[in-house]
Amino acid sequence: MYEVLFHHLLTRADAERVHHRTVRGLQLGQALRAPSLLQQLTTPPEILQINALGHLHPTVLGVAAGFDKNAQVFPALAGFGFGHIEVGTITAYPQPGNDQPRLFRLPADDALLNRMGFNNDGSAVVARRLARLRGAGQQGGPVVGVNIGKTKRTPDEHIIDDYLVSTRRLAAYADYLVVNVSSPNTPGLRDLQAVEQLRPLLAAVAEQLQDLAGDHAEAAVPLLVKVAPDLADADVDAVADLALELGLAGIVATNTTINREGLRTDAQYVASLGAGGISGAPVRARALEVTRRLAARVGQHLCVVSAGGIATVEDAWQRLSAGASLIQAYTGMVYGGPLWAHRLNAGLAQRCREQGVSNIAEIIGSEL
Repeated sequence: MYEVLFHHLLTRADAERVHHRTVRGLQLGQALRAPSLLQQLTTPPEILQINALGHLHPTVLGVAAGFDKNAQVFPALAGFGFGHIEVGTITAYPQPGNDQPRLFRLPADDALLNRMGFNNDGSAVVARRLARLRGAGQQGGPVVGVNIGKTKRTPDEHIIDDYLVSTRRLAAYADYLVVNVSSPNTPGLRDLQAVEQLRPLLAAVAEQLQDLAGDHAEAAVPLLVKVAPDLADADVDAVADLALELGLAGIVATNTTINREGLRTDAQYVASLGAGGISGAPVRARALEVTRRLAARVGQHLCVVSAGGIATVEDAWQRLSAGASLIQAYTGMVYGGPLWAHRLNAGLAQRCREQGVSNIAEIIGSEL
């Protein structure tokens, strides 16, 4: 039913407008407490529970950053069977993002192209919203990650301060924090992935989190960094080594790709859409490669969170076997519909039973 609706109706409407209507619908359902009723039907099987980043996740499957940009509907999303929701990307100060239209579907490729440009309400507003919806240190509910990025207007010499503003405002409401330096839609942002620039940024954010924890340093919010699929292998290794050196909690791999090779969609049409990052099936192979490479490099010392092109049970199983402790999706959910997470969880649980494992954690990194 959803597939027919998607291909015959939703693909004819503006993608960003449909997204905003979806968010409003989720907010309405949230106000009516529909997620708690839905969750009785979509609660993931216990075999999928995993301890990661200091929290018990009801399933390895989560929502990638980009869907709930302003932390408005993460409680509702949990009701559909997701174990964690990564909100954002959030910048220190509000910004409208890039000019519209800026979100496009590529149905022939099961993909999205976006150049949103970190449109969000800013860290002060989002912090107040998080305080209202979950509160600091609240127990129960979904695991909530907070993804932070650079405000577009911030000059290069103040980039670290920009990230620290967001860190101070949002850390109290985050189960983990992700430094996003890999979106292709903020000019110069991906340059921060170079270790020489990344080291002082991550070190400063890590120190800020320690300071916020005070005498309870062991309770500091776990810090991760999100990387692009377009990094060369040597640069992936360098980021992994830096994460180990600084004692980060993990790495999210990967963001969207600027690669246009191999698309089924007409090349002239894609070019007419302009710049932007592509998510979904076209990034699947590279995201798996990066996941495998990172996991082999960091071993059990860091949590690898794999995102990009996960649509099927087989996709999810491959990422976990390659060493990911958690997986995330966005485009897969857009194409799969509201019950997609429930179906994927059920499929993963069945696969575990067929493999004779008692918990999903047993297969993580099994191919390494």
